[in-house]
Amino acid sequence: MHEDYHSVITSQHLLVNYRKVSETPRMPSTDAPIVTLRRERLRAWIQENHAGTQASFVAAVGINQGELSGLLNGKKSFGEKKARSLEAAARMPDGYLDSAEPVTAMPVAPVLETETKPGYLRLQLYEGAAGMGVGVVNQDFPEVMQVMEVAEWEVRRKLGFLPKPGRIQIITGRGPSMRPKIEDGDIVWIDTSVDYFDGDDYYLISYDGETQIKMLQKRIDGLYVVSANPEFKEWRCDIADLAVRGKALVHAGFRRF
Repeated sequence: MHEDYHSVITSQHLLVNYRKVSETPRMPSTDAPIVTLRRERLRAWIQENHAGTQASFVAAVGINQGELSGLLNGKKSFGEKKARSLEAAARMPDGYLDSAEPVTAMPVAPVLETETKPGYLRLQLYEGAAGMGVGVVNQDFPEVMQVMEVAEWEVRRKLGFLPKPGRIQIITGRGPSMRPKIEDGDIVWIDTSVDYFDGDDYYLISYDGETQIKMLQKRIDGLYVVSANPEFKEWRCDIADLAVRGKALVHAGFRRF
C-alpha cells in the first residue's frame, strides 16, 4: 500500500469554506422555469435574511452544506417536496419559493409549537433515499420519515455523546444488499461530520452519481465496497469517483409482528 493512500482519501473530502451566496458559481441552467425561480428565491432569502452567508442559513435551518450548495448552483434537483420542506425548516411563508413576490424578512418568533422540546434532539432528513443494492439517484425527499425527535438521554445511550443539532441526519435505506444489518425501508442515522474514510465501517457514500449505504474496507490493493448480504459481490472502488457523505451509526426499523 502506498504510504500516502490515506491522505489521498481524506484530502478529497475536506469541507470547503462557506461562501457568500453571491460567490456560489452557477451552472448553465437546464431547469424548468419553476425550478429556476426556486433557486433564485433561495438566493434572495439568504441574501435578505442571512446577510448573503450560507453558513448562517445552514446553522439556522440545519440543512447539509453540500446540499445547499447544490440547490444554489444547479447541481441538485429542486422538486416540490424539497421546496415545501425547505420553506418549513427556514420558516419561509408558504409557497415562498414558488412566488415572484418581493422578499420580505420574517419576524423572529420567540417560541413556536413546532420547536423541539427541551431534552430532545431533532434529526432532520438528509437528502432522500439511499440504495442498498443498486444506488439511488436522489431526486426528492422520501416518503418514510422526514423528522425524528429523540430524547437526549437515548441519543447519548446509542452514540456515547450528544451531537450538536444538525450533525446527525436521517436517511431511508432502500434495497436488499445490507440485509440483515439494515432492511429495506429502515431509517438510518448518518453522522454528516464524517466526510472521509475513517477506518473500516458503514458509510453513506456517493459513487458515480448514486447514493448508497455500504461498508468500506481498506485492503492491500485498495478500498472495497462491501455489502452485508453475501449475495452481493464486493468490489474495489475508484477513489476519484467516491465521495463519503457520512458515517452510518444507528438504524431504526419498521417490522411487522
